[in-house]
Amino acid sequence: MISLTSKAVEELEKLLADRAKSSASGLRLAVRRGGCAGWQYEMQVADPEANDVIVDSGKVRVIIAADSLEQLSGCEIDFSDDLTDAGFKIHNPQAVRSCGCGTSFETADPPSGTQAVADGEACGTP
Repeated sequence: MISLTSKAVEELEKLLADRAKSSASGLRLAVRRGGCAGWQYEMQVADPEANDVIVDSGKVRVIIAADSLEQLSGCEIDFSDDLTDAGFKIHNPQAVRSCGCGTSFETADPPSGTQAVADGEACGTP
């Protein structure tokens, strides 16, 4: 379902040690309608909600929102420590396009009423 790189596991372990609310906490991922390409990722340290799917990877836990399973199927979570773009990155095989910000993506079947920017174009670019 979801995989994590070794760098992502290492960084998530540090994050959870600092911010976990309970032993059930993990990195909770969801996909919501919005962003400039139709869908946008949400990430937060949280406890699971009803019907969420839990993926344990060693000492860390990723929690997938039940209503986001389809859009997140097959994803790989990585961590980048680039100077200008540090943080967790989601490599999503369901994404056919994304905007320049990297937090918004379009699937082959985008939600109705959305208009994606050109592939790789930054959000808000005319």
